Amino acid sequence: MRHLLSIEDLDRAGIERICDRAASFAEVADRSIKKVPALRGRTVLNLFYESSTRTRSSFELAAKRLSADVVNFAASGSSVEKGESLRDTVQTLAAHRPHAIVVRTPWAGASQLITNWTDAAIVNAGDGQHEHPTQALLDVYTLRSRLGSLDGLDVWIVGDVRHSRVARSLVLALQTMGATVTVCGPPTLVPRDIAVLGCDVRYTLDELPRADVVYALRMQNERMEQAYVPTLREYAAVYQIDARRLGPDQLLMHPGPVNRGVELAGDVVDGPRSLILDQVRAGVLVRMAVLFEVLAGREDGPRPTAPPTQETPA
Repeated sequence: MRHLLSIEDLDRAGIERICDRAASFAEVADRSIKKVPALRGRTVLNLFYESSTRTRSSFELAAKRLSADVVNFAASGSSVEKGESLRDTVQTLAAHRPHAIVVRTPWAGASQLITNWTDAAIVNAGDGQHEHPTQALLDVYTLRSRLGSLDGLDVWIVGDVRHSRVARSLVLALQTMGATVTVCGPPTLVPRDIAVLGCDVRYTLDELPRADVVYALRMQNERMEQAYVPTLREYAAVYQIDARRLGPDQLLMHPGPVNRGVELAGDVVDGPRSLILDQVRAGVLVRMAVLFEVLAGREDGPRPTAPPTQETPA
């Protein structure tokens, strides 16, 4: 795999391969020295035009644990504030010959466009409201680790589907792995064409008890140009997942950051059915697997090697 731009770049076997490799890296996370030489001699550039906590930190940790050199770029404080274009920024940084560029931008399709401007492997870490493939992969990994097979699993994605780049990638990934997906939210926050992806659509939580997994999405106010709900209080009254709505056998997920008291009540965020911190921990492992995957077959540097079974001496 040369790039990871969309979850559609992967079939079921590809998703399973990444999840299996992530599981093999889990052993590394339990060591006192949490590094393997798999990407020694490689350089990974994190190119972030939007703020991020989980994605950026986990990609940085993932690259460092694979012994890659890491360069972090944030648009804030850079020449972007002086008017430099995306293309000029990418080509300037590409002159340093990174082997992989992890890209987050507010523009749908930007990661695809960047593949035309550099020979580096491109990993889409979120492009506008389009996709977030590594989030979907870590969510699949989290569920596989907890439940095993996803075949026949019933997953409800609840909240601001319209503005979520996670939702599209997750619907595609879960269905590829054999799950049934329902998206639910106010009619103003559920795209009219979302059903073409093969998911069911609901506008109330009346049938939520049938779900095996409830995946909540936050209200992305920073992407809203108009009022999609009367007030957050009214939204929470109808769509918030709390202890009353979450069944004792249902698992809870959220891509973060959580707006407590809006899409989720604090009691379920910290409750025993929550997999939210499991998702965070999975992020490093899955992104290690993705970086290994996109760099494993490249010929412009030392060939990566699989992690050794025994700890490598420092």
